[in-house]
Amino acid sequence: MSERAAEGSTGTARERGPAPAGERLADWADGRLGLHTLSRKYLRKVFPDHWSFLLGEVCLYTFVILVLTGVYLTLFFHPSMNEVEYHGSYVPLNGIRMSEAYASTLDISFDVRGGLLIRQIHHWAALIFVAAMLLHMMRHFFTGSFRKPRELNWVFGWTLLLLGLFEGLLGYSLPDDLLSGTGMRFLDGAILSVPIVGTYLSMFLFGGEFPGHDIVGRFYSVHVLLFPGIMAALVVTHLILVVHHKHTQFPGPGKTERNVVGAPFFPVYLAKAGGFFFLVFGVVAFLAAVASVNPVWNYGPYRVDQVSTGAQPDWYLGFAEGLLRVMPGWEITLWGHTLALGVLVPLVVFPAVLVVIGVYPFLEAWVTGDRREHHLLDRPRNRPVRTGLGVAWLTFFLVALVGGGNDIWATRFHVSLNAVTWFVRVALVVGPVITFVVTRRICLGLQRRDRELVLHGRESGRIKRLPHGEYVEIHEPLTQAELHTLTAHEQPPALESGPETDVNGVQRRTPRAERLRVRLSRALQGEGAQVPKPTAREYEEARREHR
Repeated sequence: MSERAAEGSTGTARERGPAPAGERLADWADGRLGLHTLSRKYLRKVFPDHWSFLLGEVCLYTFVILVLTGVYLTLFFHPSMNEVEYHGSYVPLNGIRMSEAYASTLDISFDVRGGLLIRQIHHWAALIFVAAMLLHMMRHFFTGSFRKPRELNWVFGWTLLLLGLFEGLLGYSLPDDLLSGTGMRFLDGAILSVPIVGTYLSMFLFGGEFPGHDIVGRFYSVHVLLFPGIMAALVVTHLILVVHHKHTQFPGPGKTERNVVGAPFFPVYLAKAGGFFFLVFGVVAFLAAVASVNPVWNYGPYRVDQVSTGAQPDWYLGFAEGLLRVMPGWEITLWGHTLALGVLVPLVVFPAVLVVIGVYPFLEAWVTGDRREHHLLDRPRNRPVRTGLGVAWLTFFLVALVGGGNDIWATRFHVSLNAVTWFVRVALVVGPVITFVVTRRICLGLQRRDRELVLHGRESGRIKRLPHGEYVEIHEPLTQAELHTLTAHEQPPALESGPETDVNGVQRRTPRAERLRVRLSRALQGEGAQVPKPTAREYEEARREHR
């Protein structure tokens, strides 16, 4: 460098002066963390825009609300079952002996500034969190977004739902009130029904005979440390995989398996997401302010010789309660051991119902033999069997949920409790079959309607008289964008069995697994499971007829 250039450079630096502190800090961080490169790559990440994608954001935001409010509640809650005599602001319970856990819950509700509001925000956020996870997961199920390469992310989401169920159970068990104690008695009975090891499991969990003296402390550790830590790690991993795999999108003009059409993460999506977070927080806070939930002071402290009337768990565990209530009290004795089938069968069915929806992506991939990557979503009507199976699963869940409140239904509608119980027993078997058949036929009917729209256009309501006296309705042709949306989906053929003989002409023995796979493939994507899309030739012929 020449002296003149050096002097010019020095002069320019002297004129500019030192860089601002923020710029120097940004340069320092970028030199060590590479933030500029990361931000340039990911802040311009494109996200598609569809209302159903907000369900995942509701899950994330309610989880954040749960963490924030949970941290606040831990400052005042005492996870101990040591007995104390209550002397606080809630006069009806003054002088009553209760656990420290229940007494601290009353203090949070009546003596801590804003404690009751935070408690209710926490509880309402938990209810909405699980509901949003279930809806979010079913959206993925019905649209087929669980296919390759997102199977692992589906498992992470399913695990989050499962952990959310048990996290909620532990959470509303901590106050040690009469309602939560009834739920603990339910849990203890289910554990005791496990053959051979049930007694040992119960003694280990409760630290002795039910209810023991350690259960609240143990549940507290799991509720505030173990499960939230696992769930936070799964949420972060889930989001990283969403960014890595790129976001799915519904088919439409300009949308392919290789691109994403939408708005960039910064500033458009980030601004929308920020506003939506405060909207969700506001709705949860409004519900907490005007709608009471879990008023533990009405139930009183837990006593093993009492059960509150109309005892109901939170909605997401209502189906487990329903399975137990409608199951007949059967018992059998095998090898000197009595099996309480009235409790053991619901205990087996409860996880089985969840596992069925969890393993479905792998089952469908095996049946179809599809190993391709998919980034475009399915319209539910174009996958009638899958949609029918999802509705059948939801039907089983909702019918069992009705069974969990059979006493409430009987008293509110003035019908026999036995009638409600028998209705649930029959509907648990018949209901999913009926809804599967009806849903499948509705989807096929919608496919036929789409086919007619493509070939003949939309009904305009205008009547035209032809020269020979016939009256016909004028149909308006669809736009190219609408035609693309209705015909962009794939219709893969069902799998076929291999040749009956091998290359040497010897009769080939088809394995049972292969025969089963072919049958399932025909049921899932055979001729009866989809209406053929119009061909180009059929479309041109239909256009000529309407000219």
